[in-house]
Amino acid sequence: MVFAVLDERADETRSSSIISLMASRKLNGWQAARRTTWLIAATVLVAAASGLLRAQTTETRGQSAKPNVVLIISDDHHWSDYSFLGHTVVQTPHLDRLARQSLLFPRGYVPTSLCSPSLATIITGLYPSQHGITGNDPAIPANLAQANPRRDPRYMRLQADVIARFDRVATLPRRLADAGYVSFQTGKWWGGHFQRGGFTAGMTHGDPNRGGRHGDAGLTIGRQGLQPIFDFIESSDGAPFFVWYAPFLPHTPHNPPEKYLSKYVEGRPPALAKYYAMVQWFDETCGQLLDYLDRQQLTDNTIVIYVSDNGWIQRTPDSPNLPPGWNRSFAPRSKQSPYEGGVRTPIMVRWPDRVMPATSNQLASSIDIVPTVLAAAGVALPADLPGENLLDVADGETLANNVCDVLDLSLNGARIRPVEPLGEGAQITLALERIGSLPARVVWRRNGEAGLEFDCTTQKVIRMMRGLLPFPLAAM
Repeated sequence: MVFAVLDERADETRSSSIISLMASRKLNGWQAARRTTWLIAATVLVAAASGLLRAQTTETRGQSAKPNVVLIISDDHHWSDYSFLGHTVVQTPHLDRLARQSLLFPRGYVPTSLCSPSLATIITGLYPSQHGITGNDPAIPANLAQANPRRDPRYMRLQADVIARFDRVATLPRRLADAGYVSFQTGKWWGGHFQRGGFTAGMTHGDPNRGGRHGDAGLTIGRQGLQPIFDFIESSDGAPFFVWYAPFLPHTPHNPPEKYLSKYVEGRPPALAKYYAMVQWFDETCGQLLDYLDRQQLTDNTIVIYVSDNGWIQRTPDSPNLPPGWNRSFAPRSKQSPYEGGVRTPIMVRWPDRVMPATSNQLASSIDIVPTVLAAAGVALPADLPGENLLDVADGETLANNVCDVLDLSLNGARIRPVEPLGEGAQITLALERIGSLPARVVWRRNGEAGLEFDCTTQKVIRMMRGLLPFPLAAM
């Protein structure tokens, strides 16, 4: 073949120059790029040569041809607290670099604004109504109201019943194991021992008799370095790997090192300064992880996905509209709320030479992570997954999820029937019409006009609503 005589270094230079030219045009996904047919054709030809030569190099190094996967999960992090999203105070240089190298979805969402159910969605690709994890801990029954009810054997049985729900669903590590992957759990994890989630290795023991609840020994990752991750990768012996990096950052306790705190203390409340410093501390650990992949020459064959489990607005003495008796560290309309301060997060997908760096204004959700990873790993997508493969955006497919915003929701349960497109920018009110005691239909009222039923091109909006509402929604 002609490509076999190309010099690898020269080939990489040409490929980089073409990709840089495309990125400089600030394309929104691949939609605009598809109009420049000659440029894409040139990119494909050069990428083909580069891929052939890189495949030979990868085989020489003993790495797997299947992509590795690193999932970075921030903990209690507001969606706008990043330099790359315009924050003028918080410094996140390493996440900024990741954003420049990624397919970035600034309009990403999680279905719940609380740690455990959100993480359960990320690891299963299912809504809480599907995987059954709807809170951090079981409610304490009234008959256990004593000095230490969580140590009561009856309450511990309730906890065990919740954790057992992981045994009834297929998690991402289990699905990847069938494709030859090894996996490593670190950081936040509510599912008991790491093996309950299907990980082949991990840090969390999950034993309540030894203080296990939401990560135990795993919560040291990031705060005390990343060596356990480095050791796991080096022991993978060429097998494709999946790393769950979910550090207890910037989550409380907000106790950042002085080198970060000193940048933010002047002119703002101490609690806010500490939170900002925690965000930068988290960013620094992300840089250490990305730099390690570079040093080990793993970057090209590793998908890095970023998401936050839920939002956070730091409470300060100046926080407005605090309800009477509010004693949380966070302000209202953030964590544990359905507002954007609780459920919105940027989502990033980096896969060099396979995913064009770009910013997409389409909606994305944490339910999309599992199908995206499975598709990249060559695993058939199960029919029960409600999410989308975000790599379709990189391949030029427009997801049917960016048609309208839901402004008012007033219904008690319904089945939804698709009818006609709505058009972007429409202001939509959702109302329920009933026949007797049975749900009859849901009507979208566009700009005050009645009678327009649900549009089939907004299935993603409905999928997201399913995660937020305490009752099921389904398409007729």
